[in-house]
Amino acid sequence: MRSPNPSAEPTWSALAGKRVLDLSRLLPGPYATSLLADLGADVIKIEDPTTGGDPVRLAPALFAALNRNKRSVTLDLRAADDRETFLRLVRTADAVVESFRPGTLDRLGLGHDVLRSANPRITLCSLSGFGQSGPYVGRPGHELNFLGLSGFFAVPGRLDGRVTRPGVRIGDMAGAMHAALALAAALAGGGEGQHIDVSLSESITAWCSLFALPLLDVEDPLDAGLVQGDNDIFTTADGKLLSLATFEDKFWLRLRTGLAAEFPVLDTPTYDRRAARTAAKQEVHDLLSQVFAARDHAWWHERLTALDAPWAPVFTDPAELLADPQARARELFEESHAPGAGPQARFPVIFGAGLETFRRVAPRLGEHTQDLLGELGTS
Repeated sequence: MRSPNPSAEPTWSALAGKRVLDLSRLLPGPYATSLLADLGADVIKIEDPTTGGDPVRLAPALFAALNRNKRSVTLDLRAADDRETFLRLVRTADAVVESFRPGTLDRLGLGHDVLRSANPRITLCSLSGFGQSGPYVGRPGHELNFLGLSGFFAVPGRLDGRVTRPGVRIGDMAGAMHAALALAAALAGGGEGQHIDVSLSESITAWCSLFALPLLDVEDPLDAGLVQGDNDIFTTADGKLLSLATFEDKFWLRLRTGLAAEFPVLDTPTYDRRAARTAAKQEVHDLLSQVFAARDHAWWHERLTALDAPWAPVFTDPAELLADPQARARELFEESHAPGAGPQARFPVIFGAGLETFRRVAPRLGEHTQDLLGELGTS
């Protein structure tokens, strides 16, 4: 575990030296700004001291991961003096990120026009459930609502056609990543400021529509080829899970010929073509289920790896992520120095110019208030 090094900024990054004021809370906004902070932006988290700050502070491990490399200032934007202080910070900033319901900033007297009056270069990025316009603009919403509208449940992922909600909050994460990408593009451009309107619902719909819209004229989505009997999860003799993805014919052929001696049921060319395997997806799945159930996971680990098959173990325990040799070799995870935080994943890209992800632990509530207000001459 390396010690944090706040001075190890990625000076090569287009975000280096860019200041982002983050008014967002919970997951989407803080994740978007955490990506910017990892890549070198100076992200200042603005938190309300009267409410205890971001509610995610009650989940220390998640808070630590979402808010590393940031600084914290406490301001009550309902108070006139704190609003004025915020506008003084805006004059030093390149962007403001907020995730209030549409209209909230205007009611606080801090709408886009006010921010631009304070700083014509400012970019305001607003993350909301349904965007800043349209018939849903005033609706409350959460990740499951966005998934429901996105087309996610129109795309089958199992042989029985059922689609179940993922545990990972992909509806929120899609919006966060679009926000981070849009902000990075806007800040790298160096032009005039603008208002970036990010709809969480539209972001996940953009992902899901790539798979849902081709099903428009398909009577049974299971016939569209998205579900295949050989691209699935299988259970071994000792009850463990593995994933197999023999999408290309070459991998299927290598698998069945390499195992034919032990499993004569595979010694048939019937399913050698992708179209044939897809058309007979249930039969192929049943065949493979029978085969994988005959040996334990360790046996399959050795044989499938030797066959160069597209397979992987299925991790159902978070500890398995940390023990994975690929993750360990690439130093994907590191123990955080933040109290109660546990391990975190680094920024999941390796830059040839170098990037030290873990430069600064997530801030205590208001930790940097005096320092930053001192810069403004208002401490």
